[in-house]
Amino acid sequence: MREITYDQAANEAIREEFRRDPRTVHLSTDLPVELRQEFGSDRIRITPIAENNFVGASIGLAGSGFRTVANIRMATFGFVALDQMMNHAAKITYMFGGQAKFPILYRMTVGGGFQGAAEHSISPYSMYMNVPGLKILLPTTPYDVKGLLKTALRDNNPVVSFEHFLLGGTSGKVPEKEYFIPFGKADIKKKGTDVTVVALAKMVHEALAAAEELSRQGISVEVIDPRTLIPFDKQTVIRSVKKTGRLVVVDEACQTCSAAAEIIAFTASEKSVFHKLKAAPVRVCGLDIPIPFSTPMEKFALPDKKKIIRAVRDVMNG
Repeated sequence: MREITYDQAANEAIREEFRRDPRTVHLSTDLPVELRQEFGSDRIRITPIAENNFVGASIGLAGSGFRTVANIRMATFGFVALDQMMNHAAKITYMFGGQAKFPILYRMTVGGGFQGAAEHSISPYSMYMNVPGLKILLPTTPYDVKGLLKTALRDNNPVVSFEHFLLGGTSGKVPEKEYFIPFGKADIKKKGTDVTVVALAKMVHEALAAAEELSRQGISVEVIDPRTLIPFDKQTVIRSVKKTGRLVVVDEACQTCSAAAEIIAFTASEKSVFHKLKAAPVRVCGLDIPIPFSTPMEKFALPDKKKIIRAVRDVMNG
């Protein structure tokens, strides 16, 4: 099977769906050269640097029978358009009583680790989880990003795809044959018996590296990648924790009110799980601070393989 990068897989998904459906339109402040060459300036629109403007326009386009991709680029830029996304796109199908469809795909990059500093480094997906009406993707591999984006581009609801900035150049196997990944279906990236590690975004790769090192020390780690946060595959996590009796959740976002907190809350509140826990669940998250520009300080603020290994050892010791 061929290997392509995460970014190539994402672009391939968009090209395939644009070829299939002439109603698809792309809005972004950047020029997607290959897309514009193939589909023309009517469908691939270059917008002003005004995210509230084109995010709002995507809602009008969707309500008029188009399928819209709005590439906001960095998630920090999306804050300019929170009213349009959270107060309008998320609620409009409900407010129309389900009589109108609003198929929109919002794409944003998240994460730190590249010296982007505070105004370009953030993982705010838990904020969006708190707003009913948005489906939320968190793809971590080239295979996953293509399959999830293709599913999103067939969905009739607003979908937000958060894609870690540092995953763009990573490579992986992607079949040439068409495929789709359903929302709400987690992927067990590595099976294990001693500890369940649920990891988000780039932290999946850190967790797999930690699991490999821990396996040499006789600790068997199961690594679960949720792939989508809304809907969330709770049953896969619950089954795993019932088996292992231990849970570590790894999330680069700040710890307070994080997706990690929600994952631990629903798992520990499940009666069938609670009585089988051998240790208190642990979060490995980013610090509750703006991401520093300084490389040593940035590393200090974010989770990594070493911090995951330390957390796994802690839960193994009860």
